[in-house]
Amino acid sequence: MGAVNIWNAIEVAESHTSDIPSSSLTIDHSLSPSDMKPRIVELCKDLFKKWSNLDESHFSVERVSGGITNLLLKVSVVEKNGNIVNITVRLYGPNTEYVINRERELQAIPYLSAAGFGAKLLGIFANGMVQSFIDARTLAPPDMREPKLAAEIAKQLRKFHQVDIPGSKEPQLWNDIFKFYGKASNLNFDDFEEQKKYETISFKEIISEIIELKELTGCLDAPVVYAHNDLLSGNLMLNDDEERLYIIDFEYGSYSYRGFDIGNHFNEYAGYDCDYSLCPNKDEQYHFFRHYLDPERPEEVSDKDLEALYIETNMYMLASHLYWALWALIQAKMSPIDFDYLGYFFLRYGEFRRQKETCFSLAKAYLSRSHTR
Repeated sequence: MGAVNIWNAIEVAESHTSDIPSSSLTIDHSLSPSDMKPRIVELCKDLFKKWSNLDESHFSVERVSGGITNLLLKVSVVEKNGNIVNITVRLYGPNTEYVINRERELQAIPYLSAAGFGAKLLGIFANGMVQSFIDARTLAPPDMREPKLAAEIAKQLRKFHQVDIPGSKEPQLWNDIFKFYGKASNLNFDDFEEQKKYETISFKEIISEIIELKELTGCLDAPVVYAHNDLLSGNLMLNDDEERLYIIDFEYGSYSYRGFDIGNHFNEYAGYDCDYSLCPNKDEQYHFFRHYLDPERPEEVSDKDLEALYIETNMYMLASHLYWALWALIQAKMSPIDFDYLGYFFLRYGEFRRQKETCFSLAKAYLSRSHTR
């Protein structure tokens, strides 16, 4: 199954990026960077012919970071003339094809890159991609709350949402949520304790929550944009000297609802520990909205526009909890990464249930006011 996906992905990438080299090599995700090095050197030589005569001593490999779905490596190459080139090798996490549409990602990257987002795509291989190296630090969740940075993220996200990616503009959010639901509701765990926890979940309740939420958010007419869908701190980088912010990693990107992308970003203030007391309050959200809606004149954004985006965002924050809760169940079964995905499901779904009534009441009151105007 994996091989078919890989070659489809390489074909897709080549049809959209004819000048991007590709390799059929795979790199074992579970090795340490030093054990991966010979294979990475082989990959670099296969992709970039100008390095084919360099011996292994010209290459160094270090781990930059690893999310809970992929691994980033910095590869430094000393060329014959002494020039040092840094590149990033991104390894897809094992079994991530169950939750990530790689074809969708590879189609979008060239267009996002041309618009100035993320790293430049330099090459693709069987289980990953090679990109230009971004000299910047990855943000931590508390950074995103800083007003100056929040304003910059809002401005960049507005630009991101204006990128036109060819192909269907149909929003994918509910398709993805229903797809995740289908997979998440049919699992069997080998571990007895995990299976016991899994069996406490009412999928009947979850499906009715999804349908109810889809119906109410549908009344809000949220604009459809090309959304990042995973704007957590790990996918934001900052070069402090140049004060330049980078949005990276588009593996969950798709056409979706504006409010989902913003609401999902706000949920990520809580970090993987899901400390939702860290999520932005109404004033902090309004600060973000002003810079998103009118980066040039943030203070001139009308109260009406702020309220509309507030309602939209908070409703889609609920959708974000359902999306990642179901995603976590699939990962609990499929991912070899040491993370308590099952626990993460209960944290996300628990927060959905805590926030639901407040958000629904706000949205219903707003809609009834809008209809009587």
